[in-house]
Amino acid sequence: MVPEINYWAVLLATASSMLVGSIWYAPKVFGTRWSKLANVDMDRPGATAMWPIITTVIVSFLTAWVLAGASAIAWHFYGGPFFWGTIVTAVTLWAGFTAARFITHDAFEGRSTRLTTLNIAHELVTVLVMAVLIGVWPPPLG
Repeated sequence: MVPEINYWAVLLATASSMLVGSIWYAPKVFGTRWSKLANVDMDRPGATAMWPIITTVIVSFLTAWVLAGASAIAWHFYGGPFFWGTIVTAVTLWAGFTAARFITHDAFEGRSTRLTTLNIAHELVTVLVMAVLIGVWPPPLG
């Protein structure tokens, strides 16, 4: 079975990731704190951000696509409202994969717990916004 996916919702969710990131990492929000914890120079030339931004768009699309597909599968399996199923799926995937992997890698790399917490919180907000957008726009039933 190939899950039904609303690709317009996936594209909107992909764009939302960029918006969330640009707000989250703004200097007046968490950008200054993150740059100090991650040892990132926020004053480097803008051209150095081109590949990370392209990578982020690709990975954000993949994340939104997987979330939409997993949500459709969960919806068919469990039933209930698509919106809430998408929210639960997003939080479950975030906890089981994203947060768990960040915590493990950061522990072995000796990263600050504050940096890990900041990064996994950003990922939670990102997937929740994606889930809301995907959840309010269910896939067409095929």
